[in-house]
Amino acid sequence: MRQASIERITQETTLRVELDLDAPVGGISETGHGFVDHLLAQLIRHGRFNLTIRGQGDLHVDVHHLAEDAGITLGQAFATALGERRGIERYADAWVPMDETLAQVVIDLSGRPYLAFEPYGYEGDCHGFIVPHLRELLRGFCNHAGATMHVRVIAGRETHHVSEAIVKAWARALYQATRLTSDTVPSTKGLI
Repeated sequence: MRQASIERITQETTLRVELDLDAPVGGISETGHGFVDHLLAQLIRHGRFNLTIRGQGDLHVDVHHLAEDAGITLGQAFATALGERRGIERYADAWVPMDETLAQVVIDLSGRPYLAFEPYGYEGDCHGFIVPHLRELLRGFCNHAGATMHVRVIAGRETHHVSEAIVKAWARALYQATRLTSDTVPSTKGLI
């Protein structure tokens, strides 16, 4: 049963994540921030996950805490659902074009957290959300999922398309990396 239910309550945010890696696609994101919900809806749809994330953050301060804690709870949910990671594909990559934008995400569910995030300096914001907020969401995910991830934007100009293309690529890579393709732990060490 590759499932998880995670709750995180701090003085800045309250979040609850429900994840089932093998159930039909479904779920919803309700965080109180429209663009964060839009991005997480892409994760659900393009990752083909059954994932629900609900909660709220101190948006009167900034979207930073909500983005970071959403990444943390998502990472904890994936780590729990994957367990010892027996049988998973482990590695995957995806390229996603979105109009003028082209993004690549490469992931290794290695148990070792690391994020290489190159995108900086894109135009505009989406209701206060800027590309560095996406970096914090992905960093929280990597740190708590035990994932190594490299994110590159080959072409792009503005925050909305750049962020959305990155999340779609992350979703597609994460789906492939979590698929069961054997009955062994994908490591010469015998564990992850």
